[in-house]
Amino acid sequence: MNGFDALQGLPTWGLAVIGVLIVVQLVLDVIALLDLYKRPSEELTIANKWIWAVIILLVSMFGAILYLIIGRKPALVAEVAPSAPVASRAARAADSLYGAREDVEGR
Repeated sequence: MNGFDALQGLPTWGLAVIGVLIVVQLVLDVIALLDLYKRPSEELTIANKWIWAVIILLVSMFGAILYLIIGRKPALVAEVAPSAPVASRAARAADSLYGAREDVEGR
């Protein structure tokens, strides 16, 4: 008896669930591996990319999830103090896009 004999006894919805799980695992693995490839080693919690690649590929679906949740260092958030009120910044942005507005109150 091989593995395919066991699959033949499953109902159609069972085969569909297995198919969806396989697709989800492949998509998660591809996303995690592409992110690992593009990300510099300094932005990883474990700086060795080979270790993460082995975890992603050999720990089934949970390896990719582990990498995506805890394998990457959080991005640094820069605090930016607003230099001007929002209305004046919006007005300057509109002026730079469409040209300076002419004062139409005198009409």
